[in-house]
Amino acid sequence: VIGQPTKSKRPKEPGENKIKPVNKKVKPKMPKTKERESADSSLKSQSILTQVMDKGRFQKLAATLSLSAGQSIELRCKGSNVTWNYPSYLDTFKDSRLSIKQLDKYGQLILANATAADTGEYSCWLQLCHGNKCRKDETRMGSTYIFFSDKEELFVPTPSYFEIVYLNPDKPAVIPCRVTTPSAKVTLHREFPAEEIEADGTDIIYDVKKGFVYQHPTSDHKGIVYCKAESQGAPQISIKYHLLYVEVPQGPPSVTIAVSSRKAEASDSLHVICTVLGEPDVDVNFRWRYPGQESERPVIIQNFWRLINRGTGQTTRISKSVLLLEDFEARDAGNYICVAQNLHGETTVATVVELN
Repeated sequence: VIGQPTKSKRPKEPGENKIKPVNKKVKPKMPKTKERESADSSLKSQSILTQVMDKGRFQKLAATLSLSAGQSIELRCKGSNVTWNYPSYLDTFKDSRLSIKQLDKYGQLILANATAADTGEYSCWLQLCHGNKCRKDETRMGSTYIFFSDKEELFVPTPSYFEIVYLNPDKPAVIPCRVTTPSAKVTLHREFPAEEIEADGTDIIYDVKKGFVYQHPTSDHKGIVYCKAESQGAPQISIKYHLLYVEVPQGPPSVTIAVSSRKAEASDSLHVICTVLGEPDVDVNFRWRYPGQESERPVIIQNFWRLINRGTGQTTRISKSVLLLEDFEARDAGNYICVAQNLHGETTVATVVELN
């Protein structure tokens, strides 16, 4: 149950609003040429992203921004063809609190009555288009990470109460227990045996924008973990994360094909199954070619996948595509070809079915 967000002022940073002592010694002025150089360099690095403040004022945004949940925010991005990026769940749930408009000279993003779940990166860039082809203008971009602090929600809420994190030996793994208050103290804990996991800053680091990062995952890291956060009140616990160790060679899919019968009788039903064993978090797409395809022979194709434990502490994804053909005819005899594709490439396998 989500309660009404409590309005709270942003905690002051150390040294903020302090009166600086007057130093009577006057520092010598830098040469004008130097001032001009620094001004030029600052213009080059100027961000196109600004926040609209009260009374029509604008503020350039730093790398991070802290606001309280319940507030609304308006961002503007200079340019006549602006693209935005923001926390993906706002799209997933088609949230009506989010409004994006393109005006003549700038793009506008308004988020009303922000919640802790809106914490994340907000960025924009200009599109350079030639005809129907557009690309990102790398020189005209802006980005900021916004924390929407909520005392009741120290962790950024997630749609589920349990998440799987894959530990791949050749890339870092992230336990995404992000916080809404950047000053919160966050620790990582193993459920069994119950113990705190030390973030040593080398093998395991904590990034306030990402969570805990395992730089070099091993099978010793697998198990169930959770995070704990403290900030001026009772500690809060994150959802649980199930860490599964994966050691599947990266590359095009490893595919096998099987058929219910290589010699089919007339009016038989025929099953052709294409199977891929691969990385748990890598999707596989299937395409089929079969004898009756050009004559639009009706077939049923079903795709599905599941995770399997190989018994060595490793987890693999098994993906299958099943082609079902009913009432086998002479025109159905021939080559059945399956093409499996993942982000690394594609593999083609085939089998022959004859009329008995």
